[in-house]
Amino acid sequence: MKRKSTDNRKAEILSATFDLAFEVGPDHVTTGGIAKQLGLTQPAIYKHFPKKEDIWNAVADKVCSQIRQNAQIGKTVDIPPADRLRRMIMAHLHLITQYPALPEIMVTRDPTGRLTDTRQRLLTAMFEFRDTLISCCEELRATGQMRPDLQPEDGATLLVGLIQSLVLRLILTRDTSHLVTEGERLLNLQLSLFECERHQP
Repeated sequence: MKRKSTDNRKAEILSATFDLAFEVGPDHVTTGGIAKQLGLTQPAIYKHFPKKEDIWNAVADKVCSQIRQNAQIGKTVDIPPADRLRRMIMAHLHLITQYPALPEIMVTRDPTGRLTDTRQRLLTAMFEFRDTLISCCEELRATGQMRPDLQPEDGATLLVGLIQSLVLRLILTRDTSHLVTEGERLLNLQLSLFECERHQP
């Protein structure tokens, strides 16, 4: 049987890490569990990731890159700000659907400290994501497309809160099927509430 390339094997290890983090919780992921999931020995894992922290750093690399790509949508000047907000939120919901362990990696208790750097990097990327949401809301407000009594920071908080409510349901049900469909419906409702009231003549 042909031996897999280093990149392919690393990708498999990361995929198994995400799966186990969702199945048993990030703080219960072990190299032994990853090896068992992939039908490998622990030394085979250590060949690609000498320390468990190296696996979590690779997880952070992968996810932070995608969060920043999603945030970049909000900086696309040839797209109206409301559409940018919609695309950013939907892209993030798709990301969570792909990696449903992501929310728990960010908030789980970590008595060993192995997840600390990973969590901090993810939080930093999410703060940057939120800053871009605020900038889009500022554009909406400046152009009269957002109700004047809604501060841009509050608009971003409401949008992040929408994501968090869906994430809480995910954590409770372990079911990702609602994230995108329910998210799109609730997002459209939320953005419609951001709009300035149109008075009848």
